Amino acid sequence: MSFGNIILLVIAGAGVYLIAIYNKLVSLRAGMDAAWSDIDVQLKRRYNLIPALVDTVKGYKAYEGETLEKVIAARQQGLTAGSVEEKAQAANMLSGALGKLFALSEAYPDLKANTNFLKLQDELGSIEHAIQNARRYYNAIVRDYNAKIESFPDLFVAQKFDFTRRDYFELDESEAERVRQMPKIDL
Repeated sequence: MSFGNIILLVIAGAGVYLIAIYNKLVSLRAGMDAAWSDIDVQLKRRYNLIPALVDTVKGYKAYEGETLEKVIAARQQGLTAGSVEEKAQAANMLSGALGKLFALSEAYPDLKANTNFLKLQDELGSIEHAIQNARRYYNAIVRDYNAKIESFPDLFVAQKFDFTRRDYFELDESEAERVRQMPKIDL
């Protein structure tokens, strides 16, 4: 084998390797987009459930109108959010408002016993679980993608073809703690 053939083999091997890096980055980006779509679908299901929940609780509005207003405002913010960060903030805000709403049911036995309210609460719980699973999957793909575009030699391909970092979809820890706390209810 001549020296020229060896050089051609090395160049061809490097080309194939660069193509493999590019294809992996494209695959990860497509996976992130699909995972984000799953989160978005679950968030929309959650936002679509809110009007029925609010209608069920409206009979108790005289006592806790502010709580319902916060739920409605959080839903609207979620519907209009654009970026991953804005959607995460809206989801956090809605989780806090819903936490207060469900804690409210403890203070009103009639509401707590309402079958429609219980059904909606269960459905919302299953949606929350689906969001949590979709969030974990999305964040895992984002982690892999971000690590790949920052690793040598992949970073050269990523920079050349404009692959940029993606944000995680995270629950704000202070918001998570606030949701877990039982609000004070004065009757």
